[in-house]
Amino acid sequence: MSDSPLSENVQNDGQEYHEGSIKVLEGLEAVRKRPAMYIGDTGERGLHHLIFETVDNSIDEALAGFAEKIYVTLHRDGSCSVLDDGRGIPTGPHPVKGISTLEVVMCTLHAGGKFDKNTYKVSGGLHGVGVSCVNALSTEMTVEVYREGKQFRQTYSEGKPTSKVNELGPSEKTGTYSRFVPDPGIFSTTEFHFDRVSDRLRELAFLNPQISITLRDERDGREEIYHTPGGLVEFVKYIDSSRSQIIDPINISDIGQSNDGATVVDICLAYNNGYSEDVLSYVNNINTVEGGTHVSGFRSALTRTLNNYASRNNLLKNDKISITGDDFREGLTAVVSVKVAEPQFEGQTKTKLGNGEVDGIVRSIVGEHLDTYLDSNPTIAKKIINKAVLAAEARLAARKSRELVRRKNALDSAALPGKLADCASRNPDECEVYLVEGDSAGGSAKQGRDRHFQAILPLKGKILNVQKARLTRILENDEIRAIFTALGAGFGEEFNAEKARYGKIILMADADVDGSHIRTLLLTLFFNYMRELIEDGKIYIAQPPLYKVKKGKKERYAFNDQQRDEILGQLRGDRNGIAADGEAQAAVSKDGIVISRFKGLGEMNPEQLWETTMNPETRTLLQVTIENAAAATKVFETLMGDQVEPRREFIERNAQYVKNLDI
Repeated sequence: MSDSPLSENVQNDGQEYHEGSIKVLEGLEAVRKRPAMYIGDTGERGLHHLIFETVDNSIDEALAGFAEKIYVTLHRDGSCSVLDDGRGIPTGPHPVKGISTLEVVMCTLHAGGKFDKNTYKVSGGLHGVGVSCVNALSTEMTVEVYREGKQFRQTYSEGKPTSKVNELGPSEKTGTYSRFVPDPGIFSTTEFHFDRVSDRLRELAFLNPQISITLRDERDGREEIYHTPGGLVEFVKYIDSSRSQIIDPINISDIGQSNDGATVVDICLAYNNGYSEDVLSYVNNINTVEGGTHVSGFRSALTRTLNNYASRNNLLKNDKISITGDDFREGLTAVVSVKVAEPQFEGQTKTKLGNGEVDGIVRSIVGEHLDTYLDSNPTIAKKIINKAVLAAEARLAARKSRELVRRKNALDSAALPGKLADCASRNPDECEVYLVEGDSAGGSAKQGRDRHFQAILPLKGKILNVQKARLTRILENDEIRAIFTALGAGFGEEFNAEKARYGKIILMADADVDGSHIRTLLLTLFFNYMRELIEDGKIYIAQPPLYKVKKGKKERYAFNDQQRDEILGQLRGDRNGIAADGEAQAAVSKDGIVISRFKGLGEMNPEQLWETTMNPETRTLLQVTIENAAAATKVFETLMGDQVEPRREFIERNAQYVKNLDI
């Protein structure tokens, strides 16, 4: 196999296409040429992926039983370092390449010990692109290895060694230290965010209770240590910390065998007083947001085992009620983690497990252990069954409401809500719908839109907080019913993103506290009942301008204070801007510049709304993504759930990081 998986078709001046037209990119050139192919993107997400790829190597050492402590440091100079106490990367001559094995690992794509079952039985890093890609996308990288009583060091730049592997002297410790500086020529930003790193490291600590991970930020002195001996039990309690649990977490751990080797199954589940289901799934520490065979095995075993227990203990006294899997999963929080020697992932995003044998292994283990637990804890079992019965009764009551929002066909105009101004196109890939706050802004949007592909659905006031309501009440809300009906893709378990009428759903609200609340309520609805739209990248937030800056016939729009000041400087012919009066509707400077502060979307006329917020050529849209399902679940429950104290603590903890608060 070639070291370079990427070849390029090169067109010459004569438009000829022959053997010489094929350019082979050597070493890690392919990574620098097409970085998004290897790390997803070159924005914040891709930047932080560099840290996680490096940490994955240390985690794999821990999974193999050779590491216990990992230290991640965000340095003042913009670099990041990762240190572990594992065995250290081998530094001797590679039997095939003839150079130091450390250099092979750091400078060769698809080189490592994870392709050999004798070295790593399971590997999370195998899912990723490897530390060589981190090296390729860094202007500077230093690796120190502590191994066999000695300390070694090699330095690199843009994936190429800038020094030999030098022996620095004796060392009593073992492990690997990696420090890298992201290339500003590759990434749109090179600033690491503590909270983003923290979320992933905390998740890894829950999934690997034997590990202690320390995160330090030299820039502000913050330090956190993630060590959770309770493992998944503590993970479930963390997710449910803003809810009231009705039972203590049930932990299931066992090992199943198949032709591909052993599969380690770790599952923890609990029930709370809420109405949503939160199942987080992992394969070799990788979050499988699309689920897979391990999740299907868990769900089928849960339904069958609880149904069988209820039947043999005569807990279903109303013969008219048949409890379904949905009923047993109302208020369920679960973490499903499996370690598989040869994981097979499906789909473009590689976030769905496809190993067929894992379904049967998980189903067998969950069925056996859960059945034993229920027999030993009849009081807890009765609580679970009673909650499912209440869910079934509510489901039957909601059936009539469901029919009101269910469209026979996504193109069936007769079923559309009356206030929806639909678009002419019937191609979902080019169609987009704006969910607009208020009738006034909705009216401007209807007049200013491109009727061919843009639909407008005005929303009156704030929708119901679905985090605290059962489906029956949710479907009684006129605005939510209008959203479900307009999209035409169903909701909850019946939701099918492929049936969605529009390829883009754009949330457009005022740039103030009320607008932020409305956006949060809408995102809560999508997260709980139409999550696939977020996972598919179809939910966007419109970015209306905050200011209009006018001098004579020149009009410019600014989306924040910094842009406003830059525009002021340009209009005045210098670099010094002036601050607008935040309370005044308009401020006039001494040189005739008028600064208008938009208080709401309704203040813009149709032409302004089109030019600034709706024209695909000039608008700015913020795409909503879920990078960490556990963190997202926790934030939604904290901010939108019943418990006041966790919400207050969250606000107090994060208030210092709020830069622009409009109240």
